Amino acid sequence: MGLEFLWYIPNQDRPGHRGDNVVNDHNSLDTLTRHALALEEHGWDGALLGTGWGRPDTFTVATALAARTTTFQPLIAARPGYWRPAHFASAAATLQHLSGGRVLINIVSGKDNLAAYGDSEGDQAQRYGRTREFLRIVRKLWAEENVTYHGEHFRVTGSTVVPRLAEPPRLYFGGASEAAERVSATEADVQLFWGEPLAGVQERIERLKRLSAELGREHQPLEFGLRITTLVRDTTELAWADAEAKVAEMARGAKLDPNRHPAVGQQRLLDLAARGDVLDDNLYTAPGRFGGGGAGTTWLVGSAQDVAKSLRKYQDLGITHFVLSDTPYLPEIERQGRQLLPLLRAGA
Repeated sequence: MGLEFLWYIPNQDRPGHRGDNVVNDHNSLDTLTRHALALEEHGWDGALLGTGWGRPDTFTVATALAARTTTFQPLIAARPGYWRPAHFASAAATLQHLSGGRVLINIVSGKDNLAAYGDSEGDQAQRYGRTREFLRIVRKLWAEENVTYHGEHFRVTGSTVVPRLAEPPRLYFGGASEAAERVSATEADVQLFWGEPLAGVQERIERLKRLSAELGREHQPLEFGLRITTLVRDTTELAWADAEAKVAEMARGAKLDPNRHPAVGQQRLLDLAARGDVLDDNLYTAPGRFGGGGAGTTWLVGSAQDVAKSLRKYQDLGITHFVLSDTPYLPEIERQGRQLLPLLRAGA
C-alpha cells in the first residue's frame, strides 16, 4: 500500500494530556468529533485511539466517531485479555462492515491494571504467547468458517464470525523485546516503532525481515510504521524555542517514579538522552528526562521543511505508516495538516 498518515486523538478521562489546552468537555462526543472532522478536512487518514483501564472504552469511542465521519480511519488499540479473541473478531468485523472498511487495529501487550477487569498474566513469554494465539485466532475467524482452535491460552470450537469480510482490518503491533519482535515478524501486518534515531530503526527493520524469513511468516510482507511527536513551527528557530520552553515547563512539574520499570521499547528511548539532547538532525531526546512517555519521549523539532526532511529519511528506510501528534491536539491537526502533510504527500 501507499503512505499512511495518522494522528492521535486523546481518548482520556482527564483533560490536559501532554499539555493539551482543551478542558471543558474535552472528552465529549462533540469535542472528539471536531478532532475527527478536522483530520478529514486537513488530509489525514485517521487517528490512533489509545487504550488502558481507567480510560474510556476505545472501541466504543471509535464506533461513535466512525458514525459521524466519512473517511476517518480509527486505529483502535485493543488488549488480549481485556478482549477474548472471538468476541473481538466479531466486534471488529461488524465495525469494519458498518464503516465501509475503515477499521485499523493496534494490538497492545504492555502492562495494564489487569486485575481491575479480571485479567492476569505471567511472565513476558506468557504475555506474548497469548498475544500470538490471539492474533492467530482473530485472523482465522476473519478468513474461515467453523474455526476450531485449542491453544494454551485461548480456544474456540466451531466458531464462525459474521458478517464475513472481503477485506479484514490491518493489524498493527509494537514492542521491542525479542518476544515481541517474534510475534510481529509472524503475525502482525504493521510493526510500529517509537521515535528512535535512524540507525536504530534501520537495525530493527533488518532484524524483523530476517526473523520473518527464519520463522516462516505466512502473510504478506511485514510493513513498518513510526509513532512520534512532531513539533512544527513557522521557522526552525521558533520551533526550537517552543520545544525548549515546553521541556523547561515539564522539568518544573516533573515527578518521576524511581521504581518505574519501563518496557524494553520505552527504555530504549529513555537511554537515548545519555547520547545527547539532539540526535540525527532534529530528534530531541530531552523530553524523556522529565516524564515524556511513549511518543512523547522523543520529538522531531523544526519547520515543516525540517520535519518533512527527517520523516522522509525514515521513509527511505522502509517506513510507510506514520502516527504523528503534538499538543494542543486540535490546533496542531490544522497547523501540521496545512504545513507538514502536503510536503509529505508530495514527497517534496
